[in-house]
Amino acid sequence: MTAELVRGQNHTLPQTRLEIRISAGTPVVAGATLGDEHGTVAGAEWVAHPGSPQLHGLEVSRQAAAGHRLAVDLDALPAGVHRVTVLLALPLGAGGPTRFGAVASPFVAVTALDGTEIATFTLTGLDSESAVAALELYRRQGAWKVRAVGQGYAGGLAAMLADQGLDRAAELAGTIQEAVARGLARSVSPPPRTPEGDRVRHAPTPAPAPGDGQPPVPPPAPPQPEPLAEPAAPAGPIDYAHPRRLPTAPPPPPPAAPPAQPGQPAQPVAGDATGWSMDERLYNQVWGMFEDLARAVAAYRSAVDFAESRMDQELERTLSDPRSRIGGAGDRAREEARAKRDELTARARESLDRDLAQLDAESAVVEPALPAPYAGWDNPVWHGYRVPMEIPMALRIGDLHLPERADLRIPLLVRLPLERGMWIDSGRTASEAAALTGPDQLRRLAMETAVLHAARLLAVYPPNEFTVHVIDPAGSAAEALAPLVRSGVLPSPPAAGAQGVSSVLAHLTRRVDLVQMAIRAGAADSLPPDLDPAEQLLIVNDFPHGFDDRAVTQLRYLADEGPSVGVHLMMVADREEASEYGPVLDPLWRSLLRVTPVADDHLADPWVGHAWTYEPPRTPPGSTVLDQVLERVAHARRTGSR
Repeated sequence: MTAELVRGQNHTLPQTRLEIRISAGTPVVAGATLGDEHGTVAGAEWVAHPGSPQLHGLEVSRQAAAGHRLAVDLDALPAGVHRVTVLLALPLGAGGPTRFGAVASPFVAVTALDGTEIATFTLTGLDSESAVAALELYRRQGAWKVRAVGQGYAGGLAAMLADQGLDRAAELAGTIQEAVARGLARSVSPPPRTPEGDRVRHAPTPAPAPGDGQPPVPPPAPPQPEPLAEPAAPAGPIDYAHPRRLPTAPPPPPPAAPPAQPGQPAQPVAGDATGWSMDERLYNQVWGMFEDLARAVAAYRSAVDFAESRMDQELERTLSDPRSRIGGAGDRAREEARAKRDELTARARESLDRDLAQLDAESAVVEPALPAPYAGWDNPVWHGYRVPMEIPMALRIGDLHLPERADLRIPLLVRLPLERGMWIDSGRTASEAAALTGPDQLRRLAMETAVLHAARLLAVYPPNEFTVHVIDPAGSAAEALAPLVRSGVLPSPPAAGAQGVSSVLAHLTRRVDLVQMAIRAGAADSLPPDLDPAEQLLIVNDFPHGFDDRAVTQLRYLADEGPSVGVHLMMVADREEASEYGPVLDPLWRSLLRVTPVADDHLADPWVGHAWTYEPPRTPPGSTVLDQVLERVAHARRTGSR
């Protein structure tokens, strides 16, 4: 039976391998400290947090989220640890709430590895606190117990860490918030989820329940709407409803999978997630595959880490025993420890391979079924392209993969209308692949990537409902921009020179101001007749060259205020070259989703925080599909037909 704890109450733990599940109404930072018998934290190396998520016997989430799963193996903790304190904190500078009194009460559950709840605690009564010690696991007379704490700190993480005796607590608190901010800029937003979840398909075969010698389940956080991936709070709540759809009845059930052969996993079916339409089902299915792969690899990596850690501990005990030096006992112990490590690792790999095989089979049926907005440029669906009459749910902006199976690609889908712009990094210091690419080639690839993104956006919107502007101060991107220019999809040529930069930025800034004023006044009909009501995208090349302080301020304004009224940025820039502006540009970078023109492992999933390799979109060599699509878009803009 689950023990529902109140503040100060304790409960005996029946086992030592546990999960701590956290659910909050807003993204929070989750961490844990290790304390001695007096509860004192010896140093920063005894604190698990997003910047340092793994300690012996403990692993926490790598980023802020509205849900977390922390893994604890009390037997694997260092010998001097008598207390594990689970802490929560609100991320600073994320545009979200700054005190726990403004959000729903966080809920914490201590569970067995199979999910069975052992004890739960709801943190009520918080007000001005921005950090809280939620609960503690403590050792008393050789047994472990859990105590509900709920001690809040208005002084935030620094005050809480200092209260546990940590030296230089403010410095570590700053390090934790910096790690959260870095995750903020590289994280991918998850889709909204139904209360039951979107995955009704046949998930990959789960790993066997951990028994003796098995590692704890890894600590990925369950997905929630609006996670840390969205750095700036929108002007109002994001409407996740499908454009132009009135939900008058529940969505129809997904298609049933064909019967599975005895002893065999069920055959995957394209579109077997929940949704109102096949496109929505496929969207949810792709995100389900993304989540499944993230969690499967997390389980594998956790198992391998556990096997290595266990071997190290056994070797350390063997080497510290003088008897191991007699008669070859030490050599036998080392061989046994390594054999046990290899056995655990092999079992983990077998489980991962089963999951990967199921996902591979699913990808084989899903990829060919994707509609044009979700499909790669090499998909035949683009050859039958017609300009749509309504906005799709999402857009594919590239592919993601992990090193465990580099050929298993997950489409990276972002919601439409766009909720944040993009920064295409043209710098050679951005990644190893970029460093091996010549600077001129890298800048050309970056602009070509921007053109491909812009072309897809133009192609998936109805006629005249999406407009692209280009700023190219020195005219250096003429070759890359040629497909947009010669097709006639741009309302005006790319802006060059100081006057061109100033004119485009003034035009879009005015549009943001006018639409915001009309919304606040409830007078949308009063907008000037010359104002373009379409969604706007501004491609900015070669920043910061040709941009003065006023232009930089306007770009920051567009990045902050533009998305809420349909104005989005696509910056093509080398961040190293822009560093001369110092911290003034940090909010601009954080407000944009960073992608690269070459493969780079910089994006993080919203569940586990793996570093995923991002593959930018590319058209097949020699293909004319881009020109064909843009010509049809231009024709539809001129004639208003498909």
